[in-house]
Amino acid sequence: MKKGTKNVEVVVKEVAQKGRPVNPNSARQLRLKELEEKRKNGELKRGRPVVEDSARQKRLKELEAKRKNGELKRGRPSNPNSARQMRLAELEAKKVANGGVMPLGRPKAKVELEVGVDENGNVEVVAK
Repeated sequence: MKKGTKNVEVVVKEVAQKGRPVNPNSARQLRLKELEEKRKNGELKRGRPVVEDSARQKRLKELEAKRKNGELKRGRPSNPNSARQMRLAELEAKKVANGGVMPLGRPKAKVELEVGVDENGNVEVVAK
């Protein structure tokens, strides 16, 4: 087969809009248009309005103020004497000792080598 371009004709048919025709002056279409304009301007209010002096809003403001001041912390406090916290402290100490970088992987094995000379005068290295 020979590679090349093929002449392909594209036929575009205009399709009439399906469904009932829309009356742009109907009450619903006018309301939808108004809502769309409000949405664009940022004036559309949705949901239930907040009552600023309600008990819940006062409580939420107090909690937010306590969080900002550091009086209220989230979660359960950790036990510094637990095995996990002690291990994390050791790892942090190692990190500080290595200049802020934690050594990755398994530490290198310390191999003791014994150097000797065999009967023929050859140097012999033996691992202990």
